[in-house]
Amino acid sequence: MQTLQNGAIECSMATIESKKVTVKASREDVFNFVKDLRNLHELLPKDNISDWQGEESHCSFKVTGGYKVGLKHQQLDSPSHIQLTSDEDSPIDFDLDIRFDDVEGGTQAGLISNLKVNAFMRMMVEKPLKNLFDFIADRLEKKYS
Repeated sequence: MQTLQNGAIECSMATIESKKVTVKASREDVFNFVKDLRNLHELLPKDNISDWQGEESHCSFKVTGGYKVGLKHQQLDSPSHIQLTSDEDSPIDFDLDIRFDDVEGGTQAGLISNLKVNAFMRMMVEKPLKNLFDFIADRLEKKYS
């Protein structure tokens, strides 16, 4: 961890990627479900989330530990890609890309997040976020099974 002259801690980008899952639905169906952020609530672990608020293009919630996370649409490339970004309520600056590819039997989906964090925070959040993104991917797959 490096401290800058002004006392700030230097941050770098960390990339966290979920496993890829095959969803038994068309890319368009999966894209349309995920782009409506009110539906994200169905994909999150209920026992770790509170204070859920959702609209079509924005959502926010508290995670265990009391951190509030807000997500909003950044870019929609139908039907292959959704990019979400953190809002001003989130303690960490990040984006979340959700990609959809046609495969035999449905759609392959996966999540990739780029976080701007210092080395200490990276160690704290990397494993829980990887687990969360895998959980979301699994729930998406299960929804259409």
